[in-house]
Formats: sequence, structure tokens, C-alpha cells
Amino acid sequence: MNSLERYRSTVAGEPTDILPRVPILMQFAAEHIGSNYGAFAADHRVLVEANIRCLDEFGFDQVSCISDPYRETQGFGAEIEFLRDTVPRCVMPPLADAKDLSLLLSPDPLVAERMFDRVQAARAFSRRVGGRCSVLGWVEGPGAEAADLRDVMNFLIDSMEDISFCCELMDRCVDVAIAFAGAQVEAGVDTVGIGDAIASQVTPDFYDAHVQPREKRLVDAIRDMGAWSKLHICGDISHILPGVADLGVDVLDVDHMVDLASVRDAVGGDVVIAGNVDPVSCVRQGTPSQIRDSVARCYEAAGNPFMVNAGCEIPAGTPLDNLRAFCEPVPYQR
Repeated sequence: MNSLERYRSTVAGEPTDILPRVPILMQFAAEHIGSNYGAFAADHRVLVEANIRCLDEFGFDQVSCISDPYRETQGFGAEIEFLRDTVPRCVMPPLADAKDLSLLLSPDPLVAERMFDRVQAARAFSRRVGGRCSVLGWVEGPGAEAADLRDVMNFLIDSMEDISFCCELMDRCVDVAIAFAGAQVEAGVDTVGIGDAIASQVTPDFYDAHVQPREKRLVDAIRDMGAWSKLHICGDISHILPGVADLGVDVLDVDHMVDLASVRDAVGGDVVIAGNVDPVSCVRQGTPSQIRDSVARCYEAAGNPFMVNAGCEIPAGTPLDNLRAFCEPVPYQR
């Protein structure tokens, strides 16, 4: 059973030989090949090479097109500054000072520079490792992208004072996300990740009424494309789990502070849970033995279907032996 077969079987709820390992590698991967985060985010060739060399060395089961949250933001018209050793910076959110959707460009994923760079990453992965392992594409969720365009604080204020504008902006973001996802699926990804970090910061009522239906439209569109969907919300999602459970996602990333047994109770047995080893205190700062124990505890709490993952990105500076321990094969338990 190769990595792609293992991944497919897990999503289908079928037994596998070992659990798929799907760590998120960004700055770590860039620095591991002697590059830097700025180059990784700016040039798909660096991103692809870093992922594949880590794939070959550490033996996990999925490569990823993810780098930062500002691909679509640049397409909408924002200026993005690349920094050598940290996440790119949005110089000025396009709607920071105005609630005017006409200020936004209408990005074409095959024309907008940073969006097309991700599509090129998907094509390169498909050409080099397609059929061997899973290839993960990525889009920003409706809340996250709206917050990137409006500024996080403005978006949160709007969520209380101007819900109508919030919803119009999120609708525009979903339209672009669907087109962007489609371009990546056409380029060869089998799964599209949806990053919607701001969703953990809104109230359950706002999430259920306004964010969740737009996430669901995106999830349904990805399914109609013939791809799988993966939801990644940084932070504690305990308060929005009922809405998350109704999305119909194939894979749910879970951050380290969330109780996995509660997540399983909420989403049922058809959703793959991926997580949720603490990426800092355990993966980066712990020992290989502690990492193995944490992976085992996560699997015991979540049950099948399950994929090995940390709560978020594997941090830069993680000892190589720690990542090797994290990626060690874990037998599937019936």
C-alpha cells in the first residue's frame, strides 16, 4: 500500500496498513533544504522541492501547496511583502478603510500572480509525485479571507455591527475560493484544504448563521469537482463543533487544545480526524518518546478514521529526530 492508497482508504473509512501521516511543513521544510520562508512563499519551485525532499527523508504521506494566507488577498489587489524568516506581510488590507467591494479586483487563478504560483505548485507535485502520495491544495475560507481583506479587527467589529456587509464580503470570497480550488483540482490536487482560522474567534450564533453556510457552499463545490475537502481552523473550535459537524468535510484538522473524544462525538465516524499533537511543547520541545506517546494518545482518543498530524504547522527548529519520531509508522487498529 503506497501513501496515496493509504490516504484514499482512510478517507473512505477502510482499513489500512498504517495511519497516514500528514504534517504541515512550511518554514521547517524551507530551512531544511537551505532556503528560507520568504523564498518558499514566493516561488513554487522552492515550495515543491522542500516538500518532496522532506517527503523522501521523513516518509510521510502528503505534500502540500500551503505557504501563507495571502494568495487570494494579493489577487484581490493587496500588496504583499515577502520577509526572509517569517510569514509574508499584507502591507495594507484593501478594505481596511472602506466598505466598498468595488475596490476589490476580480482575480483569475490562472492570471493573479500568487494564485497562479500555487496552481503551478499543484502541477509540479502532480507531475513528480502524483499517484505516489496525496497532494493537498489550499484556499482561504470565507471568514479568514474576509478578515484578510478588511483587517481582522474591522471584520470582528463588522460581525457585530454590519452583518450584511460581512456576508456580502464573505460571498465574494467564496466565489473566488471555488474558482481557485477548481484550478488546483484541475492541476492535480486530490484534496483541497480550507483555512478559516477566524472561525474560532466568532460566536457560535454568528458562525452557524453566517460562516458555516458559506463554508458548506465551498465544501460542496469541492466535492462536485471530484476532490476531497479538509477543514483547518486554528484555535479552539469546541463552541462551533455542531456547525462544523454539518459541513460534510472529509478531513478535519484539530488544534492541540481541543479534546479529540469530544470532536469524534460531534462529527461521528465518517469524518477523518487529523491531529492534534501539540506542535510546540511536544513536537519541537519534547523527546521522540514523548512524541510517540502523544500520537498514540491522540489515536486512542479519536479512533478511526484518523491521520497523524500536529495541531498546526511543524515549527521551524524542530529537531530532525523529533520529526522522524512523529512520522514513524503507526499500525492501524481495528
